[in-house]
Formats: sequence, structure tokens, C-alpha cells
Amino acid sequence: MTARQSVFVGLGVFAAAAARAQVPESMDPAQVPNYLRVGPGLATAGQPSPATLQRLKSLGFKTVINLRTEKEGTRDEEAAVKAAGLRYVWVPITPASFSLEDVRAVGSVLDDPEAAPVLLHCGTANRVGAVWAVLQAQKGKSLEEAEAEGWAIGLRSPALIEAVRRLAGADRKP
Repeated sequence: MTARQSVFVGLGVFAAAAARAQVPESMDPAQVPNYLRVGPGLATAGQPSPATLQRLKSLGFKTVINLRTEKEGTRDEEAAVKAAGLRYVWVPITPASFSLEDVRAVGSVLDDPEAAPVLLHCGTANRVGAVWAVLQAQKGKSLEEAEAEGWAIGLRSPALIEAVRRLAGADRKP
């Protein structure tokens, strides 16, 4: 099984709850870079274009989780997403600030069947991959499996890979 295929394994309760809500299989990379449909009710991506943010509801999304920091323009995005009638969740992450609290905040939204379908994004999908990797480690996957799933989504930064290893290890301590 490839790392990309393994991303689809283990969605469990989330996939079952979101089965009735479908997100697009693919999106124009110029409008939504690094888009990946992880399951029927979850897609991951880099930063959607302003035009795409306005169309997300018509594409079937109900919730947007943004992992970018305020310096990256989150205020404008929040206004656009809310104006489009979608729920907006902001969990700003940097390699230095990335914490288990951030992972729990994202996980609680992903576990909420009322939130689906969800678009989980950052600037390039790097931070999304980091959050996804830690979530997978929390579900019992080995660190190697979790990192592979994060890589399949977009985890590339050495600093975020180190943060994933730190958090996954911290979460596994008795």
C-alpha cells in the first residue's frame, strides 16, 4: 500500500458520519493548490483562491479550517468564508508553536459530523500534513506510517517533520 493510499485507511467514524457529504474529487490546482480528497467529507489543500473561497459552499463544503497565521491574511479569509455561509475555524500553526492543543482543536472539528464536509488548509498543505500525521499517530499508527500519511498530504518542512516527531512522541508517553 502506498502512503497516498494509506491516507484513506483509518478514517473510521469520520468517514462513516460524513458518507452522505461528498467533496469534489479534484480541483483546479491554480484555484486550490495541493488539493486532496482524503475522504467523502474531508479535503486537504494549500491556500484556496479568493474566488474559490466564495464557491466552497456550492462545492458542498460546510466548514473551513485554516492553519495559517494572522500575518498570512486570515482576517480577510474569515470574512469571506463567513460571508459565504460556511463555518470558519482558525488554528494558527507555525513549526515553533505547533502543539497537541492545535491537533486536538482540529481533531474535534473533524470528529464532529455536523462540520462535514470540511476543507482543511494552510498555505501549501505542509502544516495540514503535519496535523494529519499527529492525528494518525494518536490513532495508533506508527510514527513512520503517520509521517508517510502526512507526506502524502503535503508535509515537507524539516522543522514541521521535527515538530511531528516531538508531538507524536509526547502523545505516546505514559
